[in-house]
Amino acid sequence: MSRSPFLAALIGLTAVLALLAAGCGGGGGGGGGGDAKALPASSCSDIYYQGDGNPDAIIASDLPLQGSGRSQTVQMGEAIKFVLKQHNFKAGDLNIGYQSCDDATAQEGAWASEKCSANAQAYAQNTSVIGVIGTFNSGCAEIIIPVLNRAPDGPVAMISPANTYVGLTHGGPGTAAGEPGKYYPSGKRNYIRIVAADDFQGAADALHTQQLGLKKIYILNDKQAYGLGVATDYRNSLNKLGIKSVGFSAWNSKASSYTGLATQIKQSGADAVFIGGLVCENGGKLVKDLVSVLGKDVTLIAPDGFTPISAVVDGAGDAAEGMYVSVAGQPNEKLGAKGKQFVKDFGATQSSGQVDPYAAYAAQSAEVLLTAIEKSDGSRADVAAQLLKTKVTDGILGSFTIDANGDTNSNPVTVYQIKGGKQTTYKTITPPQDLVKG
Repeated sequence: MSRSPFLAALIGLTAVLALLAAGCGGGGGGGGGGDAKALPASSCSDIYYQGDGNPDAIIASDLPLQGSGRSQTVQMGEAIKFVLKQHNFKAGDLNIGYQSCDDATAQEGAWASEKCSANAQAYAQNTSVIGVIGTFNSGCAEIIIPVLNRAPDGPVAMISPANTYVGLTHGGPGTAAGEPGKYYPSGKRNYIRIVAADDFQGAADALHTQQLGLKKIYILNDKQAYGLGVATDYRNSLNKLGIKSVGFSAWNSKASSYTGLATQIKQSGADAVFIGGLVCENGGKLVKDLVSVLGKDVTLIAPDGFTPISAVVDGAGDAAEGMYVSVAGQPNEKLGAKGKQFVKDFGATQSSGQVDPYAAYAAQSAEVLLTAIEKSDGSRADVAAQLLKTKVTDGILGSFTIDANGDTNSNPVTVYQIKGGKQTTYKTITPPQDLVKG
């Protein structure tokens, strides 16, 4: 593949980068800081590059690297590095460097809108950035996608291993007016996700509720796009299955106590509570107070916002025992041959030997983005176009395709249960289309 106009535009940056080398140089040998311009050290790591010569372009990951979920997201970044090493930091003719960027703040202990906005502008204005892996949280994706969509020489390709909010890619119950079109002001799509959206997750959780024989469900949400969306999708699927929801209300993430809310739920006669939202929104305290009032006879169910499960246990203690948490995607033990090989090989590089399920999704995202770059003419816009043509055969996550909206056609949802303070796989559910669209 011949060098593109994209690469030609990068020539002449060496002098500028020389001034930045002390704070933004290569991360680990072999080069770094050549033709590719580094992203700001205030949010991003040094350029990670161990290939021949110097990197021509940069891919960035955008994940919350502070707070209770840090161990999970840091490992996702390590998985991206692992894949880049396997590809010798190459995608076609391009040498690819990598920067891990943080969209969280210490104050929030989670993603923060101001960080997402600043990161988005940095990616868009730095023409060395040819693609972004992220975000983890759908609310952050709402901020970044439209900025990358109208970036110079773009739009810029973006692939998420974790976003599940429906409105990012298609409309439906629980989405806001103007979605998803408002995220794509250029009229072209540049974003895909490789996990099931919340209409699938809500349907899977509803089927799980039915299979447990539960009859009266109280539904909570954290008032944010993701939490309210997945709670709405869950309620709609319950209605389709003929299961009664006896309440639908929000919790205040800043509250010091939830015993009043728990008392309200108890008076409804609920035999289960669905908690749509994020564990970092005081979710551990919420679980603890619910159990203190409702007891262990009331079943608690939560979506993937309550991962990592270790954060639930840290916040709720013994109250979390027996709770169910769903995650869009397959557990490691159900991956195919290539996925299991990845888990084995990558696990050997981790001090704990443990591989979070999201690591496999981050690794697959890196594979997909590198393939899109390789098939492109090297320009930002064409990488984004190629991303929407993704077709994977026997990959880390098996075989799947991406549709025109940016959604995957592989939509398993895994339910985990907390036992002995640990995450245990309970079952995997792929809900039927008629229930998802119900």
